[in-house]
Amino acid sequence: MTSATNRPQTLLGVVGRSFYPLAMLGRLPFAMTVVGVFTLVVTVTGSYTYAGLTSATVGVGTALCGPLLGIAADRFGQRIVLLASTGVHSLALVVLTFATYRQTHIATLVALAFVIGASAPQLAAMSRARLMTIINDRLPSQTRLRTLGRAMSVESMADELVFVFGPVAVGLLAPTVGAWAPLIVAAGITAVCVTSFALHHTASVVAPQRAKDKAIGERERVLTPRIIVLIVAMFATGSFFGSMYTSLTSFMDDRGFAQSTGVVYAAMGLGSAVFALAVVLFPAGFTLAARLTSFAVLAFLASLMVPFVSEIWQISVVLIVIGVGLGPVLVTIFSLGSQRAPDGRSATVMTALSSAVVVGQSLLTAAMGRAVDEFGTAPVLWAPCIALAVLLGAALWNVVLTRAEQR
Repeated sequence: MTSATNRPQTLLGVVGRSFYPLAMLGRLPFAMTVVGVFTLVVTVTGSYTYAGLTSATVGVGTALCGPLLGIAADRFGQRIVLLASTGVHSLALVVLTFATYRQTHIATLVALAFVIGASAPQLAAMSRARLMTIINDRLPSQTRLRTLGRAMSVESMADELVFVFGPVAVGLLAPTVGAWAPLIVAAGITAVCVTSFALHHTASVVAPQRAKDKAIGERERVLTPRIIVLIVAMFATGSFFGSMYTSLTSFMDDRGFAQSTGVVYAAMGLGSAVFALAVVLFPAGFTLAARLTSFAVLAFLASLMVPFVSEIWQISVVLIVIGVGLGPVLVTIFSLGSQRAPDGRSATVMTALSSAVVVGQSLLTAAMGRAVDEFGTAPVLWAPCIALAVLLGAALWNVVLTRAEQR
């Protein structure tokens, strides 16, 4: 029997130094895809309608099949699911790129976009599932709670950064290299990094739940109000990302600086990253439900300034403040998800939460692109406020559910 002194006592000691670089870089294509597809199609075809339809279909594919990939990972193991989805996803990105330049019929592009979304490797969700299992099974009981908080903070910071800098990468690659570059780069990163993550030794720590009757029983317990409220909150957060990027692009274009949209948008990642990591410093008395509500209020109130600013520096400051709210919001939602996930269903719950962000981002990116064409900049600047109002509503709903459970 292995003695306690020989057993790794830290999370990094168990996962190894290669885990976090693979887990962080491997999720970047996930955040590049929706904006990359939109940019490619609108550049080649000149149609915002086609671009919006195609990018929105990516989100539909993720919404329908992302959670199924999580269920499959819980049932058969992460390695085989990640390897299969990586191969299909990388190939679909390349094929869509070539098909777009060949002026293929829009129906074919939409079908390929659905395959891209449906096969998107759910690396972020599976990374969380691995970390949760390792912390609960391998680390000393006295360090588990604090380590879990730190791990979820780092994971949420990574998600926040890629969803901010993913569009920035697209904005840099498309004009300097070509509209094809973001999707080809995304395919390459997926093939290398996600494959390496699938083969990483930590994949074996999440044991598949092969008993069919148990899998069915646990699946029935996943979509409870306590999980649905978190999915709604994540959808609202993704809706904010999509509507904010599109409306900010129009805002910057009106002032002759459309090419700098990505740089200004990245300001949101500054406050978000810092406060996502700072969550571990919050006192235990500051409950998860209270954190979600408090920071949702902060983000919502800051967003109300967006329609009224007129200078680039002003909207940059507002985005930093919104990021201060959204960083802890993401950490808290995933922490609540890790607590509420049924046994053997952590990948399913985490995948559902991650997918909800992409769905919200893709749908609002498409809708706001159309709205900008129809109505101009001013009306669409209210869309981020509405998205964060929905987030705040979900946070208040979570408070009600939490108090009911405590009673």
